[in-house]
Amino acid sequence: MLLPIFFIFSFLVSSSNALDFCVADLNAPQGPAGYSCKKPETVTIDDFVFSGLGVAGNTSNLIKAAVTPAFDAQFPGVNGLGISMARLDLAVDGVVPMHTHPGASEILVVIQGSICAGFISSANKVYFKSLKKGDIMVFPRGLLHFQINAGKTLALAYVSFSSPSPGLQILDFALFGNDLPSDIIEETTFLDDAQVKKLKGVLGGTG
Repeated sequence: MLLPIFFIFSFLVSSSNALDFCVADLNAPQGPAGYSCKKPETVTIDDFVFSGLGVAGNTSNLIKAAVTPAFDAQFPGVNGLGISMARLDLAVDGVVPMHTHPGASEILVVIQGSICAGFISSANKVYFKSLKKGDIMVFPRGLLHFQINAGKTLALAYVSFSSPSPGLQILDFALFGNDLPSDIIEETTFLDDAQVKKLKGVLGGTG
């Protein structure tokens, strides 16, 4: 009889001590668990509101795409809540190359235009489809995935993540946008030297 009472008491005590929120203190270092909490007396309504997703991103770049994040670094109120969002703008011929989010699963909803999106499972099975306005697609955590503008007009989507800081690694830049020696890339990708040098030149890599 005492054991159930102990568990109930423990639950009540832990619940009463639980924080309602943990607004990110952007002036403090970010650790593996995210940002530390701002002092409650410094929290304001502006910590829980983010207006940046109403503005189109600049797609005048190599991939003709722009991602506007509303992660904990931009939107302190999501810190510790396990959620975040982003806006995706894709100009005609725009593409978000193969990439992963190590820390989160992702859901994308198409608002305007047409987007070809897909992911590759750990068994190397490919799942992709052309999405239209109103369609939603989920991308499981950590899997390689992509988005391409499949139409002749601007495409717009909003994306939600299961983490306030989902992380990002773009495969092309991971291979060709740094100083990883070309001979190592050639041996591990089966590309020849000319192909590797060309891609490094496009993506800013050296070596």
